[in-house]
Order: sequence, then structure tokens, then C-alpha cells
Amino acid sequence: MAITLATENPLQDEVRELVAELDAHLLTLTPPEFSFHLTVEQMAEPGTKVWIARNGGRAVACGALKRHTTRIGEVKRMYTRPEWQGQGIGRRMLGEIVSAAMLDGLEELVLETGDRHPAAWAIYEKAGFTRCGPVLDYPDSAHSVFYHKQLSA
Repeated sequence: MAITLATENPLQDEVRELVAELDAHLLTLTPPEFSFHLTVEQMAEPGTKVWIARNGGRAVACGALKRHTTRIGEVKRMYTRPEWQGQGIGRRMLGEIVSAAMLDGLEELVLETGDRHPAAWAIYEKAGFTRCGPVLDYPDSAHSVFYHKQLSA
């Protein structure tokens, strides 16, 4: 079956379950005080777009774009269920987010990810993101890795 990607309202039971699974996974890798999760309620706020990847109607991955200013957006909540990893869904999701950011006129994308997420690093780096120091108001921490991508001059 073909994977579909679309923007959706995160306030759906199935999306809540997916995000809860993501949060539980992240807490096995990062101490809670260094986990910077958006809740589904925060994901539903104006200025944030959420994408859901589905297979046969079942949510298998998510990702979000949070606008911070007229020029800076942040990639958030990137997750693919384990049984679907390695099939390019995260790469496609990130491509959708980058395209939407460009269409929205954003000039720069940033993100924070954990220090124990090499698969995520590979996706970001292949998409042209480069490591940088702390972004936005995130603290400098050994548990965080920060990335930046310039979209326009």
C-alpha cells in the first residue's frame, strides 16, 4: 500500500497515540529535563502545521513545522514508527516540511534533536541541514544536537 502524507489536525485520538509513542521513546534516550516536546494541543495552535504519514489509513509517522518569526521556523515532532523506519518516510516528511517553509516565505529552519539519534542526524544532514550551536531559546546541553538550514538569502 502507498504511504500518503498530508497536513492534519493533531487533536485526533490516533495522532495522540502516535505522539504518546514518540514521547515515550524519546524519554528512553533523553532525561525529561532535556526533552522539549510539543503537546498535541501545542501542535494544534496557530503557526504550527502537522503532517501525518498514513498507510491504509493508519498513522505511521508525523512531523511538524512551527513558525517562530516571519523568517524562522522549527522542525518538530519528527517520528516514524519502528516497523516503518528505513523506508524513506522521514526523508519525505522532512521534504514536505522544507517545501512548506519555503512556500510560507521562511528564510531559515532550525531544530533540536537528541545526542542519541544518529538516524535523525543522517536524515537532516542529507537534506542540507548543518550542525550549529543552540537555537532559539534552547539551553546548551550535552543532550542536544542543533541544526540549521538557510532557505533563502
